[in-house]
Amino acid sequence: MKWVSFQWAGKRQVGSLSADGREVQPLAMAASRGVLELIEHLAGGGAMPQATGPRLPLSAVQLEAPLPRQRRNLFCVGRNYRAHAAELAGSVFKGSAPKDDGWPMVFSKPPQTVIAPGAKVELPRSSQGLVSDNIDYEAELAVVIGRGGKNIERSRALEHVFGYTIVNDVTARDVQLRHGQWHLGKSFDTFCPMGPSIVTPDECDGTATRVRLWVNGELRQDAHTRDFIFDIPSLIETCSRGITLLPGDVIATGTPAGVGMGMAPPRWLQAGDVMRIEIDGIGVLENPVV
Repeated sequence: MKWVSFQWAGKRQVGSLSADGREVQPLAMAASRGVLELIEHLAGGGAMPQATGPRLPLSAVQLEAPLPRQRRNLFCVGRNYRAHAAELAGSVFKGSAPKDDGWPMVFSKPPQTVIAPGAKVELPRSSQGLVSDNIDYEAELAVVIGRGGKNIERSRALEHVFGYTIVNDVTARDVQLRHGQWHLGKSFDTFCPMGPSIVTPDECDGTATRVRLWVNGELRQDAHTRDFIFDIPSLIETCSRGITLLPGDVIATGTPAGVGMGMAPPRWLQAGDVMRIEIDGIGVLENPVV
């Protein structure tokens, strides 16, 4: 099943996307926090809400991020593809690549970064002008937790997955480097496009899917989640160690090689660029830069 959040008749609603992606079937339920309402309802033992009203053409509704109002930060993983770690090995990140027998690199992005498919990614400005002109893209598969838990064992981790979505972990590289940690450079408003849907594991195997990103039609990133250094069960086990994961929590699993920073010379995003991400089994997430 593919679950979406959307605006229709002046209010936010939740529904399922048809197999051909052209129609959405609304559910009879409160939806102030989008698909998060459905995830929490089901995690609490509630029955699947009934469909309500006719199917709506997707072209007639305003699609939102499936989780437009999360209650806390996203968990994000850095350097989780071997080729991406290698492409930055000679940069200022030299020596920081994770090892197979080590630990994942985990940081966070606040909920205010999340925007909808098609929404504008804004180059950050202050009264003094641009805060950064070293803006980069990062196509990522994101895991959405369905059943919460603490100290989740790797062998049972996939039982806690509600589904998968796409995120673009947009990053201000110079800010990321300036502060010696990653949070501020990852956390500007609009720096986390998400969507278009959350796809349940019966329709998308996040452990074996393809991730691609284009900028203005030029393919920049193309990899497979089988190339992860730390697989999805390991990431869930790590993030839940001593920390209670909640229904609706998001774990972004890292980006493949091909980021702008890894090119010679670096190729930063500019106003007018359009980023398009496609993950097999989920769909397309496209956002312009302004």
